[in-house]
Amino acid sequence: MKAANFVSPKHGSVIQITKAEAKRLEQYWAAQPKNKTIKSGGLWLDDSGRHINAHGGGIMRYGDTWYWFGEHKADTTSSAMVGVMCYASKDLVNWRNCGVALYVSDKKGSDIERGCVLERPKVIYNKVTGKFCMWFHLELKGKGYSAARYGVAVSDRPEGPYKFLYSQRANAGTYPIEFGDKELTVLDTMDINHFKEWWTPDWYEAIRQGLFLKRDLGSGQMSRDMTLYIDDDGKAYHIFSSEDNLTLHIAELTNDYLHHSGRYTRVAPGGQNEAPAIFKKDGTYWMITSGCTGWAPNEARMFSAPSIWGPWTQHPNPCRGPKSEITFGGQSTYILPVGEQLIFMADIWRPKHPSDARYIWLPIEFEDGKPVVRWQDEWELSVK
Repeated sequence: MKAANFVSPKHGSVIQITKAEAKRLEQYWAAQPKNKTIKSGGLWLDDSGRHINAHGGGIMRYGDTWYWFGEHKADTTSSAMVGVMCYASKDLVNWRNCGVALYVSDKKGSDIERGCVLERPKVIYNKVTGKFCMWFHLELKGKGYSAARYGVAVSDRPEGPYKFLYSQRANAGTYPIEFGDKELTVLDTMDINHFKEWWTPDWYEAIRQGLFLKRDLGSGQMSRDMTLYIDDDGKAYHIFSSEDNLTLHIAELTNDYLHHSGRYTRVAPGGQNEAPAIFKKDGTYWMITSGCTGWAPNEARMFSAPSIWGPWTQHPNPCRGPKSEITFGGQSTYILPVGEQLIFMADIWRPKHPSDARYIWLPIEFEDGKPVVRWQDEWELSVK
């Protein structure tokens, strides 16, 4: 009899059970009392009793249902061996496993070949085309993190299946909207061969002025950690870490949400920000990010702007409570609006056992007009 992987609710370890045993467990968990509270950092079980496997994810609401998309993590590698998972919920606490929304490919040489790096998938719905549009950070199999691409897939249904369309770098041959004659004149005088040594004051200033922007102009700008955002007017934006993770880019999407429009801006040049999560409150745009320390957690950063195009101002760490100096041991991935409530979502990475990575969900409060994320061991969420 065929076996299936199962995550032990007690230990969080992966064991093998038969299909018949898996079915009985699913029936058992379906009969259990429903969860009413969120407990960050613990095992979060779906309707079959398995730990939710949707890391680096984001959530989309369609109708009366919330859909959670995230990376399927294997037990021993962070490479994509399955693809993007989808879960559905009516209350944001109890989740049904909808299966794989986007499968990696077994075709050799495919952009999304099994073993590639596929991270931080986000899905948004286009009301005009009726399509569900998925974007994600993509690194080609066997190429490390050198490709620095974004990938795009599309579906007619929220849970998929999604059809992979293409991957590429961002805005080739295009300058940011804030680059006028003065900025372009400075770029013309720059020679990257004059900056062999990194991290010097001169190098930092050159980065700020666009040294790596110029380097990648022909091939397209790097696109790594990312999120998507739909503004009140229906315009959508792709926010991603670029220029060797030194600078964030905010790029406007075309009306079908499947390409860049060619308009983009740079945020915090040389600031080394990744893991962007964005929201708007009372006309002000807020963005929470992290520093660049690999899988290790670090102190969250926060920025605000009166327009999606800036200017963006940095603020102190919004986190409060135990381990706030390392974002409670996690890294930002998404900010979910639920009515007037805003939920900060983050991942606690476990690179030695990727599938056992955990989730942090905490309400965002405001103090003196600025967002605050305060640790709570347990809290109740109402979608009303």
